[in-house]
Amino acid sequence: MRQFLLVAPILVPLLATALTALLWSRPAGQRLVGLAAALLMLAATLALLAEVLSGGMVVGQMGNWPAPFGITLVVDHLSAAMLVITGLMGLAVAIYAMGPGAQERDRAGFQPLFHALLMGVAGAFSTGDLFNLYVWFEVMLIASFGLLVLDRTREQLDGGIRYVMLNLVGTTVFLLSVGLLYGLTGTLNLADMARVAPTVENQGALAAAAVLLLVSFGAKSAVFPLFNWLPASYHTASMPVAAIFAALLTKVGVYAIIRIFTLVFAHDHALFGPIIGAVAIATMVVGVLGAAAHYDVRRILSFHIISQIGYMLVGVALMTPLAIAGSVLYVIHHIVVKANLFLVAGAMRQMGGSFALARLGGLWATAPLLGLLFLIPALSLAGIPPLSGFWGKLVVIRAGLEAEAFVLAGVALAVGLLTLYSMIKIWNEAFWKAAPEAAPEAAPAPGWTRGERLATFAPIVLLCGVTLAIGFWTEPFAAFSLAAAEALLDRDAYIAAVLGPNPLQLAETAR
Repeated sequence: MRQFLLVAPILVPLLATALTALLWSRPAGQRLVGLAAALLMLAATLALLAEVLSGGMVVGQMGNWPAPFGITLVVDHLSAAMLVITGLMGLAVAIYAMGPGAQERDRAGFQPLFHALLMGVAGAFSTGDLFNLYVWFEVMLIASFGLLVLDRTREQLDGGIRYVMLNLVGTTVFLLSVGLLYGLTGTLNLADMARVAPTVENQGALAAAAVLLLVSFGAKSAVFPLFNWLPASYHTASMPVAAIFAALLTKVGVYAIIRIFTLVFAHDHALFGPIIGAVAIATMVVGVLGAAAHYDVRRILSFHIISQIGYMLVGVALMTPLAIAGSVLYVIHHIVVKANLFLVAGAMRQMGGSFALARLGGLWATAPLLGLLFLIPALSLAGIPPLSGFWGKLVVIRAGLEAEAFVLAGVALAVGLLTLYSMIKIWNEAFWKAAPEAAPEAAPAPGWTRGERLATFAPIVLLCGVTLAIGFWTEPFAAFSLAAAEALLDRDAYIAAVLGPNPLQLAETAR
């Protein structure tokens, strides 16, 4: 049963991809299959999380080839949490995508590409092998490029080309580092690599490979200075696509940094900790300044993705249990909040007629429910207590102060204030001020049926509920994050779970 649960989050979207592709000419059938698959994936990930909580790490060797020779899947606390949040985001976006424009999106291939993307994300969170992590990155890149240019507008093609070119550079660097690491350690299994890495004679070459990995994962995470592809492309996507991108794509890169640099390169933390800390500071500052400078809702939210990635890197920079727990808690909170803000932005566009703040206004008077549903994730993103973002930032800043990383903690605090400024800017311009005379009347757009309205607001309400639950019922989430951090720092337990008590001496044999 544990083995079935391990592969289910990958198999379900794989089957959904195939079935929705077969139903290409039947958009309604695609949507039903897609919704059922999203529900099934969420149920499978919840069952897997329960298995991890009750029985510890779940490990599977595909094809019964023993590690490190075969393909290994490993799900611990962090992986299980990321899979559950992937299932939740998949369900929310699958419902939202049944709203306005569903027919056109499904005829263009939204459903197969969407589930292929979920499959790639689930594979990246489950794999215990560096080469297969590269393969899942490629699956995500192909699916995400297709989703990004779904409407085939000139703006989307321009953003899509920038997106795919910069990501191709990142994956090429990733492949180079994989080859270098294999040459140095004789293995690609992460547990085996973690066992062998401290004994490699040429530690300089090992550090060079680690830098290449950091560059590749940094490009995927959109950290400074590798973030340009994100604000150049996300604002061009349709809102369901932008929401799933904002929720998951950059977080896969963050997950890879946390996984690799707490497992394989933990012995080199004195070298990489300060580097990652400096990257985190620059990413927070550049992202929030970009958000403060723009007056388009999508661009503001896109730059906020960048700034918030900096908070998530603090755990790896400090490498203390509290700091890593703060990163885990912040990642969970941010995925929910950021996806929800893009969903709300889509509803604002539907009701206000534009994403440009100068053309919006008066939405509080005509759509007070939308205003409330915006305030919950917006204030949470800014870190206003007692919402979920407050607890994530509190743990990160406290970890920084305890580690005497005062600059890191101070920047994190200041960036929170600037985030609040940009959220207030959206509120004042879109909701509070009077609608400009040239703007379309603030009313539901033509063709927005009751069913489409329900599909639009149901996932927004669901994600607001999750945000409030994390904020007002924080203790179990904080305890889980601390348990995930302790599991990440217990390298010996991970290695023993994957390789067994007597690991094979593949690296020595290969050399």
